[in-house]
Order: sequence, then structure tokens, then C-alpha cells
Amino acid sequence: MNKKKLTVYDLLKLKGKKQIHDVYVNNVEEAIAAEEAGIDMIVTAYGMPQHGIYGTFDDVKRIREAAPNTHLMSAAPERSFATEDEAVRAAYKLLSIGCDSFYTNNSTNIIKALYREKVPVISHVGLIPGHANWLGGFRAIGKTAKEAMGVLEHTLELDDAGAIAVELEVVPTKVAEIITKKVKLLTISMGSGSLCDGQYLFSQDILGYNTGHIPRHSRIYKNFNKEFDRLHKERVAAYKEFISDTENKKFDDPKITVSINAKEYDQFLNFVEKK
Repeated sequence: MNKKKLTVYDLLKLKGKKQIHDVYVNNVEEAIAAEEAGIDMIVTAYGMPQHGIYGTFDDVKRIREAAPNTHLMSAAPERSFATEDEAVRAAYKLLSIGCDSFYTNNSTNIIKALYREKVPVISHVGLIPGHANWLGGFRAIGKTAKEAMGVLEHTLELDDAGAIAVELEVVPTKVAEIITKKVKLLTISMGSGSLCDGQYLFSQDILGYNTGHIPRHSRIYKNFNKEFDRLHKERVAAYKEFISDTENKKFDDPKITVSINAKEYDQFLNFVEKK
């Protein structure tokens, strides 16, 4: 599928007009499939095993190359930078390989610095996994008036700081609706309903191969675990057939071996006898 990659300008123009679809991809195959399907934005990151992200920077490069016509947001390892300059360097490293926007849940001071350098930033409000220690664990955020106001104020601060979007995670739908109307940036829902500007899910949930905790807000569309189990059994069976063929000396098939003509073979045997 040959499509136009959405720029930051294009994405911001979609606010209130079209629901944006945003998917986390773990590998090249998922990136290619997402682009072919017509996903607006893909996300990937590297070096964050605490969040189940084991890929490398080179994996991000390969994903970028595999889906050149889809807006790609990526992130540097969490807490790998602590100052404004370090944040800009981390973002530039990703932008230099063709990433289109940069994720960080850091302070507005850092986001303002990134905005000054024209780095498109996507941030995070509501349930921020990296802040779970402050939140009392993984839970819905904004179910009280005071907490809902805190999510709104946080989003407004990020809007003023120059962020282009926020992931709005596990916030009550009615609260998410008000926040979406109050800000210029895009609100991308993860478990916050359909009244945001778009939806974000992880491929492992969409494709049904998440073997860990399955979040309440995830939605499974295909059962890849069943298919992976089938493929595993097929792999084992193939290896067993290879073992059997090896032990029963079944590798003399003319289709996979080379021959020597009789005259040359006889001459070879004569050479052997003289040794």
C-alpha cells in the first residue's frame, strides 16, 4: 500500500474530524502489516525491559525502514536522560533515523526545551506506568473530581509546553471527553473511551499473543497464541523428521546431491589405490 505519511501538521488538522489509530509494533513484520492495513501512527521503543520492551536501537531503525510511509513515534529508554540537553540529544538520535515524533513523560521543562528545538513530543497523562509508584500502582486515574481536575491540569500544562499529543490512559470516558475539548493537542485513548481524538493499543493485545497480564482496556482481534502453538508443534515435527532422515541416511537424493561421472570416479579410485 502506497500512502502519504501523516506529518505533525496533518495529524493536528485531524483533531475533531477523524479518529486516529495508533498501534505499538514490536517487530518489522508487525510494522509492515500495520502500514499495509492503513494505520495512521505506529509506535516502537527500545531498551526498557521493565515495560516488556527488549528491542534495540537498531530494531527501531529496521522498523522505520520497513514502514517508511507511516508516522512513527519512538522513545528513548526511560530515565536515560535527566536534563534538557540530554533529552534533545536522545530525541535527535531517533529523529536522525527518520522517526517522526518523540515520546516522553518527563516534566514540562524538558518538553518546552524539546519544543524549542522543534521536536514533536507525545506525552502521557492519567495512568502513567512509569509513575505507578506515585499513583499507588496500576489503577484508573480521575474517578474523583479532584483527581480528574489533576489530569485536566496536567494535560493543559503539556498543551502549553508544546506537546502535540498525549496518551490518555485509563481515565473515565466523560472526563476524557472534557479534556479533549479543552486542549489543542491530540488525546489518544488507551482505556479512556472513544471521545478522545484517537485510540492506541499494543500489537500483542490486538493479535492475541500477550502471555502476561492482559489489561482490561485491551481488545483482542485475532488469536495468534493458537497459531504460534500450531507453528511450534510443526517446528518440532519438522526437526523430528530431520533427525529420522539423518539417522536413516536419507540424504543421497539426486535432487540435493552432486554426482561424478564414471570415468572420473574410476580415475579417482586409481589415485586412491596409489596412496
